Amino acid sequence: MSEKKKIFALVSRSYTESILDSMKKIADFLEQAGYIVVYESQTAMNIPFDNVTPMNIEDIGTRAAAAIVIGGDGTMLGIARQLSPYTVPLMGINHGRLGFMTDIPLEQMLPVLEQMLQGKYVSETRFLIEGAIIREGEAIYQATAFNDIVICRGGGSGMIDLKVEVDGHFMYQQRSDGLIMSTPTGSTAYSLSAGGPMMHPNLGGIAIVSIAPHSLSNRPIIVPDTSEIVIELIEANQPSVNYDSQSFASLRLGDRIVVKRSSNTITFLHPQGWSYYDTLRNKLYWGETAVREKK
Repeated sequence: MSEKKKIFALVSRSYTESILDSMKKIADFLEQAGYIVVYESQTAMNIPFDNVTPMNIEDIGTRAAAAIVIGGDGTMLGIARQLSPYTVPLMGINHGRLGFMTDIPLEQMLPVLEQMLQGKYVSETRFLIEGAIIREGEAIYQATAFNDIVICRGGGSGMIDLKVEVDGHFMYQQRSDGLIMSTPTGSTAYSLSAGGPMMHPNLGGIAIVSIAPHSLSNRPIIVPDTSEIVIELIEANQPSVNYDSQSFASLRLGDRIVVKRSSNTITFLHPQGWSYYDTLRNKLYWGETAVREKK
């Protein structure tokens, strides 16, 4: 077995007693099975284990067989963006609330991991988007997002006025509380709360969703993932843009935010039998009435 196939990296951003307990059980299980366990550098600094081997993102990306994320979807979002330039797949142990991306059940994690180590898993690749802030003709900031890029008004009163172009074609100018550009992965996050459509993660599209638009005729639209979306800031009070609600930048009037698909992708490894529709049904309680009646 090559070194790459033997190394598993453990990642977390929360260090409660239950998460530490799960991490220790996973590490012991992997080591007993003959694998090498390392810990992402920030994780290694915050755990009380002995004989911890830290590894930075670049080394995880080039040397690890997979990264196992113990936590919630927010933890997965952060590490996915960092590892997206590499080909290392991600596996998620659900210690959060929803678990759209961290989908290995906590109570079944060791039996499921054992099956996945035997090659019994579903592999799925998803794309990210990137957004650059152009000010006076120069790019002053750029970042990627796995869920969404959101332009929003400041904390004061008043709406934000935005002009939107897609592939050089004027689409609309609108007043609203903000605008969401969502990947299919992010379609079950903020976009959904704002009335956007749910998109299957294998769909090639970017959703543009207004937040509380002034015009009731304004509706979400899905454009091809090959599109270049340009948003110009016409009027606003202390506006900002955020990437997955984890990276933020202030905006000025006249700024243009250019959004397009990133060249990077992320591969998820799901348990055998995983289905996106099962995830939606379980997390959104679809068919809950029928289940109760059956009981």
